[in-house]
Amino acid sequence: MTALIITIFILGYLAIAFEHNTKVDKAAPALITGVLCWTVYSLFSTDRTLVDHQLAESLGEYSGILFFLMGAMTIVSIIDAHDGFQIITRRITTTSKRKLLWIISLLTFFLSPVLDNLTTAIVMVSLAQKILKEGEDRFYFVAMIIIAANAGGAWSPIGDVTTTMLWMGGQITAGNIILKLLLPSIVSLVVPLLILSARMKGRVERIEADALGGSPVPISERHQWIVFLSGLIILVLVPVFKTLTHLPPYMGILIGLGIMWIITEMTGGDKEESDRYKLSPAYALRRVDTPSILFFLGILLSIGVLQATGILSGAAGWLTDNIKNESVIVMTIGLLSAVVDNVPLVAATQGMYTLQQYPTDHYFWEFIAYCTGTGGSALIIGSAAGVAAMGIANVNFFWYLKRITWLAILGYFAGALIYILQEAIFHF
Repeated sequence: MTALIITIFILGYLAIAFEHNTKVDKAAPALITGVLCWTVYSLFSTDRTLVDHQLAESLGEYSGILFFLMGAMTIVSIIDAHDGFQIITRRITTTSKRKLLWIISLLTFFLSPVLDNLTTAIVMVSLAQKILKEGEDRFYFVAMIIIAANAGGAWSPIGDVTTTMLWMGGQITAGNIILKLLLPSIVSLVVPLLILSARMKGRVERIEADALGGSPVPISERHQWIVFLSGLIILVLVPVFKTLTHLPPYMGILIGLGIMWIITEMTGGDKEESDRYKLSPAYALRRVDTPSILFFLGILLSIGVLQATGILSGAAGWLTDNIKNESVIVMTIGLLSAVVDNVPLVAATQGMYTLQQYPTDHYFWEFIAYCTGTGGSALIIGSAAGVAAMGIANVNFFWYLKRITWLAILGYFAGALIYILQEAIFHF
């Protein structure tokens, strides 16, 4: 059974990777892979009730991510419908590829700890599409957004779901994770950014304001500001809502979407009925990329069965038994998170190692937070930010593998080295 599930999983990933060649949307093989893996598990299991329970548990966990993704994408779509992104695009006037790459990468890096890496990736990729014409240049910018979002999320207790898991589990504290991982995370971004920006020359082809399409309805600058700031404040307050209520993030994004709905209905009250509809969240929902959400569902279902069958925990156990060095184990787990989701990997790690073995703020837990947070950048489907960006910007798997993976891995190991040296020298 295990061999068959792994085989289906690998074939499914290959089908996703060869999307450009097969001309079949990646959502289709992702959904088939997820359902087939669970089907094999159910057919070979002697306890169907247990399988049903595990599937329901996985869906309960992952549906939260999907609702969060849908809510965040809808809010971004609302801002876009009201020309809110023009507030930023009007102020980014440079046409230098290098300067623009640095501006977008650093903006992403410092937004990610506040918004979280998934939301930041959605916002920044949408922004990049408003500035850059289609082509390879845009792909490079999207790739750096993925690396920057994951690097920025790693040093914040609310920047990445795995860091949040470790924070809520008592393995790390907020102040300490910021202090210890800020420099390694900066290095993991700056190394690939320096290499890539050195290779980028000339001027970027920007989309002219009148070619953006924009809102089908005339929008005043005041209206743009109201919608843009409302959306941004709602996204920023989602982590605060989670911290205060201890409810999952999708609850915060859903109440935020409801508030955004009311604000946009009220601000468009003086317009014609047909115009109001074109500016409404109901209209924005039609523009949300549903295939990307279904792709995400398929990926999460596939990973859920790997967790339910114990394949992931078995892999973690094998690493512990065969690799004795803590740092090597953690870095291997980090790179493994580029192939399978970092959430079940961290959950398996939390189950394997206790706070008696490694107390709160131990080197091991902090390094896990860094490695699983940034390691997913090695593949475009290795992180939530990457999967979302792949769906929105249609970046090809093999294009990313050929041109970006080595840069992401260089940054990953550079940041890891900084963390190890920092710990060895300062012992904080």
